[in-house]
Amino acid sequence: MSAVENQYTTYTTYMTSTTEEYMTQENEWDRDLLLDPAWEKQQLKTSVPPQSHPLSVSLARIHCQIQIRTFSAWCNSHLRKAGTQIENIEEDFRNGLKLMLLLEVISGERLPRPDRGKMRFHKIANVNKALEFICSKGVKLVSIGAEEIVDGNVKMTLGMIWTIILRFAIQGISVEETSAKDGLLLWCQRKTAPYRNVNVQNFHISWKDGLALCALIHRHRPDLIDYNKLRKDDPIGNLNTAFEVAEKFLDIPRMLDAEDIVNTHKPDEKAIMTYVSCFYHAFAGAEQAETAANRICRVLAVNQENERLMQEYEKLASELLEWIRRTVPWLENRVAEQSMGAMQRRLEDFRDYRRVPTGRRAPRTSASWRSASTPCRPS
Repeated sequence: MSAVENQYTTYTTYMTSTTEEYMTQENEWDRDLLLDPAWEKQQLKTSVPPQSHPLSVSLARIHCQIQIRTFSAWCNSHLRKAGTQIENIEEDFRNGLKLMLLLEVISGERLPRPDRGKMRFHKIANVNKALEFICSKGVKLVSIGAEEIVDGNVKMTLGMIWTIILRFAIQGISVEETSAKDGLLLWCQRKTAPYRNVNVQNFHISWKDGLALCALIHRHRPDLIDYNKLRKDDPIGNLNTAFEVAEKFLDIPRMLDAEDIVNTHKPDEKAIMTYVSCFYHAFAGAEQAETAANRICRVLAVNQENERLMQEYEKLASELLEWIRRTVPWLENRVAEQSMGAMQRRLEDFRDYRRVPTGRRAPRTSASWRSASTPCRPS
């Protein structure tokens, strides 16, 4: 068995045992014994803080619901690798088990063992382990505490998941000298620049008509979408086309709802960024593989050129050596001629000797050697 197969088997065994451990402990816990009744009553209240204007409250509620749908789908796209998923983002991270498992899957690192217990403080301890792991990655968690997550505070839970998305899905994006959000935006602009009716300037309004998403897909997989048939006046159709194609062919789960995007004056930026980052990671892997393949092709081309130059040099050198072998005895023949005609013929022979080999063979052989001996690097 190869080293790669051993590594894969070890990882699979570890993930299976870890998942079973988390799920077994989660099933053993009795939710009724773990919650503070006072906090249960508080959760019946709205999770959106009161605003001075009803439109602000409505928009905040819409964005909250969009984030719940998007972040849940993003989490499940990773948790499925461990054979589980969440049904309710407000509830399923409260005991800290699936939160710790999510971090293990997306980071490839192992977190401390979860606490075994049925009390509220055990949940808080597990969530704290997850938050400490996030902080160890250089992330500052502002106003996000384990108690709020355990108590099902929707705003804090969404804020925590968004922090995880930023750290593990967006922060590592780098395009030229820009990174994270700006790098992702620049990548989108570069990829969609040639397409009509697409002008990506942000992660909200620029995506409302669905053409930017379709352009991203078409740029990398033109076989999946006929861009010329898309209409700017059919945003819902464009968005649904992009969602369906991405889910079916690119393994990107549906995270957004077309109606929510179209009917919202300013779509939620965090939800759009989360979804678009999935396209970056889906296509960046293919681009890196293509870049590596191109580099290999260039290296092979350079090696072939070097081989050709060496063969050319060997041929010219052999011809030159053969000419020298024939010419040296002729030059050593210093017998004086007895007639003017013979002297003129000898002079013409000498002129031919100087003109042919020194004018063609020797410099050409020298040039061939310089070319063959000069290190060639793939561009």
